[in-house]
Amino acid sequence: MDTIQRIGILTSGGDCPGLNAVIRAVVKCANRRGWDVIGIPYSTDGLIQVAEGKYDPEHLRLTDHGYEIPGILQGLDVLQFLSGTILGSLNKGHPGDPEKIAKILEGYQKLNLDALIAIGGDGSLDIIYDLAHRGGWNLIGIPKTIDNDVPFTERSIGFNTAVQTVNSALYDLTFTAASHDRVMVVEVMGRDAGHLALHGGIAGGADVILIPELVPELNPLVVTQICQHIATLRQRGRKFALVVVAEGVHGEDGTPLHLVGEHLATAIADRSRTLCQTGDTAYCDMDQVETRAMVLGHIQRSGIPTASDRLLASAFGRKAVDLIAEGRYNRMTVWEAGRVRSKDMDDVIATVRSCHQRGVCPGPVETDSTMVKVARSLGIYVGDPNTLPDPKAVMQEVPAIAHSSY
Repeated sequence: MDTIQRIGILTSGGDCPGLNAVIRAVVKCANRRGWDVIGIPYSTDGLIQVAEGKYDPEHLRLTDHGYEIPGILQGLDVLQFLSGTILGSLNKGHPGDPEKIAKILEGYQKLNLDALIAIGGDGSLDIIYDLAHRGGWNLIGIPKTIDNDVPFTERSIGFNTAVQTVNSALYDLTFTAASHDRVMVVEVMGRDAGHLALHGGIAGGADVILIPELVPELNPLVVTQICQHIATLRQRGRKFALVVVAEGVHGEDGTPLHLVGEHLATAIADRSRTLCQTGDTAYCDMDQVETRAMVLGHIQRSGIPTASDRLLASAFGRKAVDLIAEGRYNRMTVWEAGRVRSKDMDDVIATVRSCHQRGVCPGPVETDSTMVKVARSLGIYVGDPNTLPDPKAVMQEVPAIAHSSY
């Protein structure tokens, strides 16, 4: 029998598509159980403001008809279609200051909550987890991030939509690249993980995909191999190329690069000229190739959530409410083998903290994963020199073609 009367929900960390769909699912499922849902604005900052009397807790209640829109659309009906988060978010790291922490705990007490659902990435869930232990909160976590790097879950809210955004951008860039025989270098987000670059690149028809798990740094050998791969494409008659690089790929000396896409575009152009100067005719077609770089940036955090993200959000929201009803706290919802399950937050956060201390990604691309194998099988350069054909041999096998084909 349910003893819950009042739960809270907040979004923390960077925004992404699907957050509002989670909020909608939680409110609908909780209201059907007769529970009140309190929407906490701007994550832990909202709790501070509650403590300071800037918000009346009763004004933060979320209901099916909490957002009135003229006509047939009312309440939560439209939230599943909206990106961003109606609650606002916070991406400032751990509050640290003991006075702020005390106010956060005070604000939570003033809300008189029986449990809290926190939607966040690995860093923000770590922060909320620490505060929950300090305050004795009954916590349920829901993973969201376009980086898809939260451990123990195969999918996080927002990832699928971000992949679609990358895919759409590559589709559009294909035609301008083909029109001018250019090499387009597209830099995508992902922090230290290559999931977004790998999935988006495969779906969008990329010829080269660089992710930190396979190509941690842009050393001269990697740049040369990229030029070899592009030269091979050109000898086969395809005069343009799409290169996708994850922001987590570092420079030649292993240090992070600002605008890694710009750096790579310049490196490809410079190395192409050097290869031509050796007199090897297989590469001289690269001498005049034009390279252009594009950073997709925060557009990857926006867009209408895909059906897949809306379904995942709904499933995670329902699971979070069920976990509260069952009294199973300190859990995080996960997607595993086609089902929604939950994982002990102690295990999740222990993994996150251990990885962060060692400076490694808590949820990287597995180097022998299905998608890596797919990329290699499709002839996409992902950093494995064994997948590269000899462009001189290709010249002999395939007659030159005057026009680009796409």
